[in-house]
Amino acid sequence: MASLAATFGRGAMTNGWTDIANADVILAMGGNPAENHPVGFRFVMEAKRRRGAKLVAVDPRFQRTAAVADHFVQIRAGTDIAFLGGLINYALQTGHVQVDYVKLHTNAPFIVKEGYSFDEKTGLFSGWDKDKKQYDTSTWQYEVDAQGNAQVDPTLQHPRSVFQLMKAFYARYTPQKVSEVCGCDAEAFTKAAEIITSTYPANRAGTIMYALGWTHHSFSVQLIKTAAMLQLLLGNVGMPGGGVNALRGHANIQGGTDMGMGYHNVPGYMPIPKAGHVSMEDYLKVAVPKPLRPNSVNFWSNTPKLFTSQLKAFYGAAATKANQFGYTLHPRLPEDPKSGKLENWSWAYIYDHMAQGQVEGLVDFGMNPVCNGPNSRKMVFALSQLKWLVVAENFETETTSFWKSEILALAGKKPEDVKTEVFLLPAANFAEKSGSFTNSSRWAQWKYKALDAPGQAKPDQEIIGRIFTKVRELYKTEGGTFPDPVLGLDWSYTNPVSPAEDEVAREVNGKDLTTGQQLASFSALKDDGTTSSGNWLYCGSYTDSGNMMMRRSTEDPTGLGRFSSWTWSWPANRRIMYNRASADAQGKPWDPSRPAIVWNGKAWVGDVPDYPGTSDPEKGAGAFIVLPEGVARLFAPGDIFKEGPFPEFYEPVESPVDNPMHPGGQSHNPAANIFKTTQWDVLGTAKDFPIVGTTYRLTEHFHYWTKNHPRAIEMMPEFFVEIPVELGQEMGIKDGERVRVTSARGHIEGKALLTKRIKPMTVAGKKVYQIGMPIHWGFIGLGKQGGSLANITTPPVVDPNSFCPEYKGFLVKLEKV
Repeated sequence: MASLAATFGRGAMTNGWTDIANADVILAMGGNPAENHPVGFRFVMEAKRRRGAKLVAVDPRFQRTAAVADHFVQIRAGTDIAFLGGLINYALQTGHVQVDYVKLHTNAPFIVKEGYSFDEKTGLFSGWDKDKKQYDTSTWQYEVDAQGNAQVDPTLQHPRSVFQLMKAFYARYTPQKVSEVCGCDAEAFTKAAEIITSTYPANRAGTIMYALGWTHHSFSVQLIKTAAMLQLLLGNVGMPGGGVNALRGHANIQGGTDMGMGYHNVPGYMPIPKAGHVSMEDYLKVAVPKPLRPNSVNFWSNTPKLFTSQLKAFYGAAATKANQFGYTLHPRLPEDPKSGKLENWSWAYIYDHMAQGQVEGLVDFGMNPVCNGPNSRKMVFALSQLKWLVVAENFETETTSFWKSEILALAGKKPEDVKTEVFLLPAANFAEKSGSFTNSSRWAQWKYKALDAPGQAKPDQEIIGRIFTKVRELYKTEGGTFPDPVLGLDWSYTNPVSPAEDEVAREVNGKDLTTGQQLASFSALKDDGTTSSGNWLYCGSYTDSGNMMMRRSTEDPTGLGRFSSWTWSWPANRRIMYNRASADAQGKPWDPSRPAIVWNGKAWVGDVPDYPGTSDPEKGAGAFIVLPEGVARLFAPGDIFKEGPFPEFYEPVESPVDNPMHPGGQSHNPAANIFKTTQWDVLGTAKDFPIVGTTYRLTEHFHYWTKNHPRAIEMMPEFFVEIPVELGQEMGIKDGERVRVTSARGHIEGKALLTKRIKPMTVAGKKVYQIGMPIHWGFIGLGKQGGSLANITTPPVVDPNSFCPEYKGFLVKLEKV
């Protein structure tokens, strides 16, 4: 979600599932919602039936979404930026741009500092240091006046305006160049462009739906940024039926990220304090940005209130003014003593540190890194370096049993070589515990457990509660290096061993510590220690009126599928984020038939305004209140992104061709993080591995969980490889025969499924084949497992901004067994 947050202000679906039914055009790309989100996909079909909406599907495979699309384009895996860059160029060249929206609601008029440049031959921006392999981003800045405000040209004509720089930058992305890079037909691309950019008039709206097909690349953040830019040019952000809608891969992934699941944030998307932030004052100097326009709301200026209230929720009575409300107890991200750089504890780096012997123990809840992780052999090796491993799970997994000989063989070890002590804690599954799920739409919906967990299985909060109370007891009796945070943590639940979900939900919402009343809005939070809130985003979800997440009213007076009294949506029960952008400078809706909010002369009415509720539009407060510019970013200034202020197409790190955008120049993302720690951290070349491989999920399985379910296994019993018919014919492979797929990391075997759904492509004048591998099998489970872990083949590469692995485009070779 790093891209959406940097472009719009928040990292989440801009609109929601039900709102997709309001779209005139839907682009499904980087995902296959008909198969992977079949319940939500009904709103796409509703848009087609009710509004005559057009669905465009773009994917390496002709899948079930494509089967009901009005237009389908097959592209090579990993070339999405080239396709989207072509759409931006098409919109700019044809005038398919909502100019008034772009002037009012984006940084298109902002003037960029002199010295910024891009070299089309090398494929590098100004400031590249070839020795350090990183950018000096000082030229990627706005021109500012004496007060620090960005200079603008409302006419968009200044040669260094973001608009003119963007127009020149994407002029290279012609239909012919898109065809050369992506392997698609130029006419098929142009037809897609005509449909997608047809939403630029004010009375039309289009939405984009994407999933892991975009996030699993070494350039994933820039890829999603490109889509966001396109939607801004078309005037589709903040609009009913518009937006950039991320389809989360699990029922509560959105809730997890909201609650600080990423190592770099605390709950509510505030940055975690760093080693150098010795005091809260040090932290706030960095966490609170300076406004870049006189009219900017600059929402993060509220950080002192939000963060102080969170510290009070964490440490309760131990959070006092004397210790900066618990700041001295709070974790800070450490620096690596060798490099002096901040340590990275994102997913892939945890296991890299583990492989280097830097981690003694791991507590793993509902995660199966042997299967989930890129480069599975490295994952197994990393686990073998631990002293202890605790796994809370419903089933035995490859991770709990990594020490078994057939799994350990991946790392070239035997059971007697491993000293890791493994504890498997039986855990309740989703149907055996109550609480809330926050779905892709940001709807926090309360659910009730259907039945008790069997045997000794415990719900998550009881497992955590039992561990914490025991650890705290040990600190009390035995002491420790720094016991204060553990002893000071507020754990005053009615049942400390198993806190009630309802009690935790109240704590997350927050309260007035003077009156004891639940807070109705984050606007009530204070920085003087008199309020608490575990996560300001959820302030309003559990008020004195009750648990708002339990609401189930289907009233919809707008007829736009808003359902404002069905459950609760963050922030502030707002259903469409950035909804001020749905109106013009006078506060009138761009499309009166689909209003999000309207200025009635005294206040903004309609959806909960993403804007000061009584701010006259003539005051010109920017529509994107979270960003210091007050407007959305087409150009990302400074070091927001590691590889450039505009998204440029770079090849996957393993690619069958040199980058056609700058042959002989930079081919893959220059800032991509490539691991070189273990013997399995290796890359292949097109000479040895000429075929493009990609991975995906199936409707019939849920990740690595349902391989333990007999009915799911009955539907999809074993691993297979989707192979183009033409490639099968060339290699003498018949449907159903056993094949081996090999990358530089290792090999897997499975049945061949010859298909017409994947066509051979011509890329940069070269014939290129792609094959597809579903991910749902491994060593343990029902059916025919056979060690068919797709991630044995995936590369040791992550995006430099989000640290997502490159699961969706890499090189393999194929042979008949």
